[in-house]
Amino acid sequence: MGLAPMATVDEELDYAEHNHFFWSKVKIAFKEPFAEFWGTFILVLFGDAAIAQTLLTANDTTAPGADGFGSWTTITWGWGIGLMLGIYVAGDSGAFLNPAVCLASCMFRKLPWRRLPMYWLAQFLGAFAAAAVVYGNYINLINTYESGARTVAPSETATAGIFATYPSPSLTKTSQFFDQFIGSALLVFIIFALKDDTNKGKFVASGAWFPLCLFFTLTGIAIAFGAQTGFAINPARDLGPRLLTACVGYGRDVWTAGDYYFWVPIVGPFAGCVVGGFLYDAFVYTGETPVNTPWFGLKQLFLPHKMVQNRLDRQKAEGMV
Repeated sequence: MGLAPMATVDEELDYAEHNHFFWSKVKIAFKEPFAEFWGTFILVLFGDAAIAQTLLTANDTTAPGADGFGSWTTITWGWGIGLMLGIYVAGDSGAFLNPAVCLASCMFRKLPWRRLPMYWLAQFLGAFAAAAVVYGNYINLINTYESGARTVAPSETATAGIFATYPSPSLTKTSQFFDQFIGSALLVFIIFALKDDTNKGKFVASGAWFPLCLFFTLTGIAIAFGAQTGFAINPARDLGPRLLTACVGYGRDVWTAGDYYFWVPIVGPFAGCVVGGFLYDAFVYTGETPVNTPWFGLKQLFLPHKMVQNRLDRQKAEGMV
């Protein structure tokens, strides 16, 4: 979630005496993608499992209160706790856990673009693997709940919603998109605020409290914006588990449901996170960012050679070259 865009591996901790072993070398070389994989795995594992327990045990009379082992609060807290613990697990990589947050960080917070493909792959695989574990753990309850079938909303016994998000039937495509857009924009806007050392006010940037702050952020977004589309706000969290359901018998309905809704929780979060990052930098952030440069940094895209030459000229004038 943007714990540290320029996070690097701690050499003192990572280069132990056993670093001559093959797996140790692999682990060192791919530590950041591995961290993103496991951080996203933890996020989706807790979130999907919370949904599964809530849905599959509804009205279970053996539960305390005889009304099942979960509620909407269970789901929102499950995702919040999963995010908090996932950030702790993935700290060495920057703990992004979200392809859309990665993109916004590359654009506005100097996360190296070369990391983006590997991070995205790790996040999607982590989400897919977590969904597979949840499916394997709850397969007996799923079979009982659906009488052996595998169905997608709007079926009354659909269980595909345990893994991926599906919209309310009454929503238009515009409403579906905006719901994902606003939640994602809020997410990055708040992440950038929590990591902003230039906007201290009475408080310094969140520091060690960052994972807990993100717990409340995601839980708040779920409480406020979760009813219509399920608050995916993360392309990996939705697409990875959706692909898993397509592989285990839910069929092509996972792609066609909601008038081909599947692309909305992919495109919506990317658009929302970029706009959320832009709005924070345009109106609040005073540090170094493309938004705080002439033409919003577009000169670097169209005249990169001139920007490099100007930097070299400044360095020569200051005696640095």
